[in-house]
Amino acid sequence: MTSFEEAETEETVTCLHLTFYHPCQDEKMMFRCLNFCKREQVRADETAKFGRDSSVCRYNLMDTRVSRIQFSLQFFRKLHTSEYCFEIKNLSKKTKLTVNQTELGYLNKIDLPWKCIICFGDYQILAEIQEGESMDYFETHLHLAEAPILQERCLPCLPSLQPIPENGISPSFFLSQGKSPTEMDENEL
Repeated sequence: MTSFEEAETEETVTCLHLTFYHPCQDEKMMFRCLNFCKREQVRADETAKFGRDSSVCRYNLMDTRVSRIQFSLQFFRKLHTSEYCFEIKNLSKKTKLTVNQTELGYLNKIDLPWKCIICFGDYQILAEIQEGESMDYFETHLHLAEAPILQERCLPCLPSLQPIPENGISPSFFLSQGKSPTEMDENEL
């Protein structure tokens, strides 16, 4: 047998792709401490923290409006499955964190959807999970967006956006027509 045949099977690694955007990123350079060049390994038992305190946070945002520790991501395996996930926890006492349309206050946490937008202040972060099998570590791959992520992806995460009703007709349509919405039976359509 050759050494190729005897080699252990390679494991795939879960990778968390994070694309960062801030409207003032060119002037303020708040992402200057982030490594956008290559994937970075993080041990599975470590918590990946994001914020401005470089002594505590692995990923530093150079902005006085960002909390010392803004949020954390914890890698875990779901109970009774082989599926690996991330949990996101808001660690800022002053700023709410929004994951898609779910608002997290201080110490609130949820499972990170496989694709979502994380917002706080003027920051927008597109998070995408690429599944893997490794239990020992995961990888992060950071990207920088040129344009706002919300406009590019059309995934609302701001509570000020109006929801679209099931019938797909916006209430503002009726107002512009000078009519008010009326209720009707499904069978009348």
